[in-house]
Amino acid sequence: MFRDSPESPIPPGKHAELLPLSYFPVDPSYSAPAVLKLSEDRPVFEMPTSTGKLRKMERVGVLEFTLGGETRSLGAFIEAGSRVTRLFVPFSDLTSGTETYAAGRYLDLDPTGTGIYEIDFNRAYNPYCAYNDSFDCPYPPSSNRLKVPIRAGERMRTSAVATEDR
Repeated sequence: MFRDSPESPIPPGKHAELLPLSYFPVDPSYSAPAVLKLSEDRPVFEMPTSTGKLRKMERVGVLEFTLGGETRSLGAFIEAGSRVTRLFVPFSDLTSGTETYAAGRYLDLDPTGTGIYEIDFNRAYNPYCAYNDSFDCPYPPSSNRLKVPIRAGERMRTSAVATEDR
């Protein structure tokens, strides 16, 4: 889709520079079960975006999980006023700006009936604004900035770093 579709976020003149996408090698240690602790009032946040706009997002809850032997958490969001069809989990980590896109990456999670989710950072992807400034991408809130490196999922494409391309 990124290479051939007219809806690709990658401008045609940048295909050689940005494709193929680059990923860290899949590492099962970056996947963990998470419990979604639902927000009682589903607060609405105005998330700043890459174009300077503010996007209204509801925090559905907080996903709590263990990674690297430490308990961690990430907020899970939906567009304000919409139904929960997928949870949007924007995050940044200590690789942001050096090995991965500076503004952070995203995870999308399908709802479960149990409240148990799988946080799999191997599925982390760059927002479309990483490829094209015309896209309006929310920045992760400060509560979703992990203080550890997450070397899983999509990474920046550079010739200086050994990559696994898909």
